[in-house]
Order: sequence, then structure tokens, then C-alpha cells
Amino acid sequence: MIIGISKEVIFDFGFEEKRVGLTPAGVKDLTALGTEVFVETKAGEGAGYCDNEYVEAGAKIAYQKEEVYRRADILLKIARPVKKETWDFLTDNQVLMGFLSLPVAPKEFIKVLVDKKIAAIGYEVIETEDRELPILKPMSQIAGSMSIQIAGRLLENTFKWGRGVLLGGIPGVPAAEVVIVGGGTLGMYAARAFSALGAHVYILDRNPKKLEYVAQFCMGRITTLVSNRTNIEKLVRFADVLVLCANVPGTRAPVLVSKGMVKSMRKGAVLIDFSIDQGGCSETSRLTPEEDYVYQVDGIIHFCVPNVPAWVARTASKALSNSLVPYLSSITGQGLEETLKRNRSLRSGLCTYQGSITNRNLAGPRTPYVSIDTLIGKESAP
Repeated sequence: MIIGISKEVIFDFGFEEKRVGLTPAGVKDLTALGTEVFVETKAGEGAGYCDNEYVEAGAKIAYQKEEVYRRADILLKIARPVKKETWDFLTDNQVLMGFLSLPVAPKEFIKVLVDKKIAAIGYEVIETEDRELPILKPMSQIAGSMSIQIAGRLLENTFKWGRGVLLGGIPGVPAAEVVIVGGGTLGMYAARAFSALGAHVYILDRNPKKLEYVAQFCMGRITTLVSNRTNIEKLVRFADVLVLCANVPGTRAPVLVSKGMVKSMRKGAVLIDFSIDQGGCSETSRLTPEEDYVYQVDGIIHFCVPNVPAWVARTASKALSNSLVPYLSSITGQGLEETLKRNRSLRSGLCTYQGSITNRNLAGPRTPYVSIDTLIGKESAP
């Protein structure tokens, strides 16, 4: 099998993705197994990897995007192809892997996947039996850890709308109030980062067991509440920072913060919506490009950038590569169908296959859902 690694393009809304689908170290692991890898020239440049490093790892360099797309049996992307001209480069029965976010993708793109019988695997919906998201998890860890950098910068007076608030406070001056909606991996890492800095942290989630785990993870330094409309309304009023990271794999993000709630917040407060790639958790959230990544609604600073881990592209690319190589080794060694039979977590990430929709959340009147078990049979091993 041939793996193709494409250079990411600037999104339709202006944000440049700097991560790369696989690092040279990951390529070396796969070429050692006899896999052929084509890398588009400068694909790793944003993450600090030059073409020569890929060549030394055993890859071949392609100088046209179309060549990578058309040669690849497995095409590795970060984001889904967003330029319609690249949709034409996709080939029949190809495997496409990336953070595809298909529930909020254009319907025309899903039609392309179905018509070309592409096996589309979304990293964000690959899920293990214990409900872990092995590919998304390291990206969430990075985004959560970066939340204090983002919030701290936007609260400073050096930023045009900043209130001049220090997150951790000092003796005699209270620390900032931080409210986090969503107790998953991103929420946990954000809570730990803010609390370690000395901020007053509140975290909400619908699952009491998850809140218990978050409290232990943060060593009891945070306040936990069950996520409901009453509690959210109460907390957002005094929040200096509101972090939204509620996520249901494979579906649009739930809208939990209304325009009225945003209007009730302290003027100059910061709203960070990490769920924006799945549609956003606030009625006031909208995708924003890198060169102008903040805006105001009713005096509230909004940060809604969809791929924050791209700001530390080298770290993020290494983490992604570490998670992906075991799946890719299995697919190239056993074939996709056999791997899908044996690997339940990879099967959970399959969105389209052999011209059918295999993710319930994408199904519609003209594109009915078809169980993957119907297409490939029951798994032959756990």
C-alpha cells in the first residue's frame, strides 16, 4: 500500500494549518515494514521538518498535490479537504484519514465520499471500548494546556480589549474566576493549568463520575458542578474566562450558552470556544481566522480558532504520529477490511465505506445509514 502525506492548505476562513499528517520518525517506522510513502514537498515545513528528513526516513517527495492524492491508497490529512479542486484529486476506493468533522462538512463533500466509495476515517470519532478517544486525546491535552496562555494574553492590557486582570492574582487581590463547560480531556487539562496558576476554577459536566475524576486529577483545587442551564447561567455572570469544550463524538457540539448568557457576562471577559470545529457551544461563536482571531459580542472577547494545537505544530505532529502509527501499521500489513474486522476502535471512526454512510450522525433520507457489520461481517477477533 502507498501512503500519501499532503501539505495542508489555508482554510476557506483563512487559518493556516501547520501540523503534518506524519513525522519523519513515523514514516521511518512504516517504510521499515515495506510501506511506500509519498510526501508533498514542504508538507512538514510548518512543524519544522524539511524534505530531506523525510527522504532519509525512506519517503519519496512529490512536487504536486495532485500526485500525492492520486498515488495514495491511504491519504493522511489533518483537516478534511476544503478546496473543491482537491476533491477531484480523490480517487475511487481510497482511504482518507484526518480530523474530518463531517457533521459540519458541506453536503457536497459527503456526496463526493459516497460517490467515490471512499473509506473516510475521522480521527475525532475513533473510540476505544473504554470510551477513550486515542487520536483526539493528545490534541485535547495540548489545547487544554494552552488555554492559560490564550486567556492570560487576552486579559492583559497589552491586548486592545484586555481588562488588565492577572489570572492567579496576588496576596490581597483576588484571582480570576474561570468557568469551564465540559469535563473531558481538554476540560481537565485546562482546569489543572488554571488552578495550578492560582485561578478560581469551576468545571461543569453532565456526568457526575467524570466530575469526580476531574476533581481527583486536579487534586481537589477546583469546584465541580453538574452542567445544566441554571448552573451555567449562574456561573457565566461572574466569569473572567469562560472555556467551552463540551463535545459529543461524531455530532455537532451542543449549544449550551445563549446570546442572553453572553450579554450577562462581565464586560471584557474572555470566551474561548474550543468546540468551534464541531459548530461551537455558544450562540455567539463563529469560526475566526488566524490573522484576526478575536472579536467582541456585547463587550465579551471571543476566541474561536478551530485548530489551536497547530500553534505548537511540532509537538502536536509528534503526538499525532505516535497515535497513528499502530493503526497504519495494521492497515498496511493486513489490509483495511481485515483491520476493521479486528480493530473495533478504528471501526468506530469509519464514516463512509464502499459507497455507504457508516456513521449514524451523517445519515439522511437520501443517504441512509448502513452498519459496517453488514458490509464486512462481524469482527473476527476482539
